[in-house]
Amino acid sequence: MARILVVDDERANRVTLERILTREGWEVVHAEDGRVALERVRADVFDVVLTDLKMPGMSGLELLRAIKSVAPTVEVAMMTAYGTVENAVEAMKEGAYDFISKPLKRHELVRTIRKALANRSLILENQRLRQQLEGGADIIGSSPAMKALLEELEQVAPTDASVLLVGESGTGKGLFARALHDRSARHARRLVTVNCAAIPESLLESELFGHEAEAFTGATRRREGRFDIARGGTVFLDEVTEMSPAVQVKLLRVLQEGEYERVGGMQTLNADVRVVSATNRDILKEVSRGGFREDLYYRLNVIQIRVPPLRERPEDIPLLAVHFLGRFAEKNRKPLDGLTPDALDALGTYRWPGNVRELENAIERAVVLCRGDRVGLDDLPPAVRKGRGGKQLLSFSVGTPLKDVERRMIQETLRHCEGDKNLAANLLGITARTIYRREAEWSVETPEDAHDPG
Repeated sequence: MARILVVDDERANRVTLERILTREGWEVVHAEDGRVALERVRADVFDVVLTDLKMPGMSGLELLRAIKSVAPTVEVAMMTAYGTVENAVEAMKEGAYDFISKPLKRHELVRTIRKALANRSLILENQRLRQQLEGGADIIGSSPAMKALLEELEQVAPTDASVLLVGESGTGKGLFARALHDRSARHARRLVTVNCAAIPESLLESELFGHEAEAFTGATRRREGRFDIARGGTVFLDEVTEMSPAVQVKLLRVLQEGEYERVGGMQTLNADVRVVSATNRDILKEVSRGGFREDLYYRLNVIQIRVPPLRERPEDIPLLAVHFLGRFAEKNRKPLDGLTPDALDALGTYRWPGNVRELENAIERAVVLCRGDRVGLDDLPPAVRKGRGGKQLLSFSVGTPLKDVERRMIQETLRHCEGDKNLAANLLGITARTIYRREAEWSVETPEDAHDPG
């Protein structure tokens, strides 16, 4: 159902307009002035705003400019009893869809709203197509596992149900979150991604829900959170099991009641978002040990989609390799004719502990190092050539302090994973947050600290 926001400082006019528009099957919301209207546009989703031009305080033109800055796809129709050519030209230049003179004629009003709705639909469809062409999800695969996954995704995407993506690091859970959004009714709005492991616990609540000025030390002005930015769209919570208990409680309220407040704020905001989350950990184990709320798990896990590791879909490895080769060859301006049979055999026999992300990194490396017209076996990383599953040995002297062992183990694993903290954490059996925390500790160590055996 289309949603129309009617803005007029005279209540009788608002009631009359509501009566006309609701008869057409549209939902109507009132606002008595421009400031109230702008608050409603920020807090909710509308298709068309029908506003008076002459109003006390914020004028219709000022409201038009403000709406176009916060919700550019919303169509705005202006109405005034003081209609002039100059008014109409100025309103159109600022982005108004049409200009209607009072007294309003019912058929003219309805026709204008219908045309505005049709124009908005066209704009949203063009945006969706452009997103698919420019930044659409590259889901590559023809294996039985991938076909089953894509069928499930097509069935789930059009709904508003919360989805929990589970699977090992590097399997492409973020790609499937994008695909869910692109195939949903919310595709014209934003997909906002939050890596819960990469944001310090003390800042995650503010990052998600925003904060008011003076909410805490250093908060000099109000800041919108990710749920504000994604209104009408989708929030993707990656590594959701890394949330602190306090943030879990606020997220549970969003999922149960569709409401939240900014940090330090009193105003209750509407959370009109779809939540897609992901984890590479056994979330039920986290629930059983008390690290993750059981009630939140059930709210996030309305639909669970398992993204299979690459070793369970070996048929897709050649397709993915060729796809990545084409992308990186173009990026590095290197005309290549593909991969040699030996290189393809090595790719197919390797276990890929880092999954698709590791394959992508391996192909990029091979393209950069390749000196011939095809990527060969010698261009691949040593672990892939040897088919050892990416394992390498580290040695330590007896008596090496545990903190030094841990530091070298993490750093060498990060080097092997080319800096990918999620992949490194998965290989080490720790959380990505632990790696971020250790790196922060190392950055403040003095040279004496780094070599102190005690």
